Amino acid sequence: MKIPVAVLISGRGSNMAALIEAAKNPAYPARIALVISNQPDAAGLNTARQAGVASLCVPSRGRDKQSHEQALHAALTEHGIEIICLAGYMRLLSPWFIARWAGRILNIHPSLLPAHKGLDTHARALAAGDQIHGCTVHLVTAGMDDGPILAQASIQILPGDTPDTLAARVLAEEHILYPATLARYLTENPLPDRPPAP
Repeated sequence: MKIPVAVLISGRGSNMAALIEAAKNPAYPARIALVISNQPDAAGLNTARQAGVASLCVPSRGRDKQSHEQALHAALTEHGIEIICLAGYMRLLSPWFIARWAGRILNIHPSLLPAHKGLDTHARALAAGDQIHGCTVHLVTAGMDDGPILAQASIQILPGDTPDTLAARVLAEEHILYPATLARYLTENPLPDRPPAP
């Protein structure tokens, strides 16, 4: 039986779309059962609906972090979600939320961690004079972009590269790496027990 996965987004959700596409394969170990955005106008919500995936907004604006995450946790639980994939979800999750889902949250980050945590990774890679760049899938822990690394993909930085050209080439690698890493993680790792509901 396929494991139900939720994808959390804040924008267009191109990695979400890659996961949805991969999960169409009968042999893929996960099904994308839910897409949640904290932004009501996120383009990815419409993409998910067009693909036949349940989608909803759990807005973050105008509410405190605790109430937002409690609503997020309730929605995930209601839909029977077992794994969360962050895909351009532009919010840091609290230790309370991460503890509820420990070992069950994956994130994709556009750099070769531990280098260039946080934002503006492509410009920072260029400014640092890096020769290679790429993306990382990791487990989410309480530290920002700091969890155990599951997989990475790298590209050469070329003469004349800009943040935009780097972003486009890295994004193409993300669309391959994220679905493959999720599949391997689910196949090779028993899911940890969930703590009691708060």
